[in-house]
Amino acid sequence: MATAGPRSFSAAEVRARCAQGACLVSCRRRLYDLSGFVRLHPGGEQLLRRRAGTDVSAALDGPPHRHSENARRWLEQYYVGDIEPGDEQVPPRGRTGTGGTRAHYNPCVLPQDLVDWQKPLLWQVGYLGEKYDEWVHQPVDRPIRLFHSDFLEFLSKTAWYVVFMVWTPVVLYLSWVSYTSLAQGNTRLFASFTTEYSIPVHKYYFPFIFLLGMILWSLLEYLIHRFVFHMKPPASNYYLITLHFLLHGQHHKSPFDSSRLVFPPVPASLVIGFFYGVLRLLLPEVLGLSIFVGGLCGYVIYDMMHYYLHYGSPKKGTYLYGLKAYHVKHHFEHQKSGFGISTRFWDYPFQTLIPEETFKKED
Repeated sequence: MATAGPRSFSAAEVRARCAQGACLVSCRRRLYDLSGFVRLHPGGEQLLRRRAGTDVSAALDGPPHRHSENARRWLEQYYVGDIEPGDEQVPPRGRTGTGGTRAHYNPCVLPQDLVDWQKPLLWQVGYLGEKYDEWVHQPVDRPIRLFHSDFLEFLSKTAWYVVFMVWTPVVLYLSWVSYTSLAQGNTRLFASFTTEYSIPVHKYYFPFIFLLGMILWSLLEYLIHRFVFHMKPPASNYYLITLHFLLHGQHHKSPFDSSRLVFPPVPASLVIGFFYGVLRLLLPEVLGLSIFVGGLCGYVIYDMMHYYLHYGSPKKGTYLYGLKAYHVKHHFEHQKSGFGISTRFWDYPFQTLIPEETFKKED
């Protein structure tokens, strides 16, 4: 079935669509419908309200911040047609809506892709070789299918609230077990080496041990994100490329696929169980459990935060607003820096902070 070509829009038609709640912008007579995406962009709604009716190129290069080539390429996905000659200055200045149906991916205006999006991607990406790293860091706004099997595909997708529903009861239960066990007064640090100089661990220490677990998780989160998720697989190794795409590459290719923004509970339980086993080997049972449950709580917060940074709308000027802008920069321009998600703290000592000059203050 043939794909219909781009259509033409009159100024009156564009104004009517804006009045109905659409968010349209123009660039050299090309018209883009950003109705669905504008809310996801930090400051995007304010930017488009303020610059409605201006050339999009000016909006992309001017305040509040500079956009990358990936952002320009991303814009093409929302191309809907051309403005009729003589009517370039639309939509008019004034009210611009932000409602309406989310714009669909428009393959007819993008360069030929390197994969067949009608088939599962997991078994294709390994053949991209030296082209993989550049391809995976050119984000698109469309859902990804990984597996041929419907069952495996189901297990690879997760709604954000599933993580909260599955792991929060575990955190609460293990916190109670840890506290009541410490309250028995039998836990001593270094008891396996010496009984004379061992240190008792009281129940009052539990909040501090729990907090230590959360801090250790934030460090582990950073290290995994930087050295595992952002490893550059050898171009000649099909299996490492496939593994990278499964672990994190899929997220960078389609950063707004809502079903792939949190870690599915089934594979997560294997990873969580591994770290629990390591702590059991290194520390007294109750102490290890107390640190583990703090880390597990940190993981839940991390996953919820990650989803919010992609789909939430934090108020301008807040910490979360800045963190959302920071994370968007990581996806679209600075994939080799800005690895902190729930916090930027570890980017400072490891010198992977996104340069401040890439963020321009709003006018």
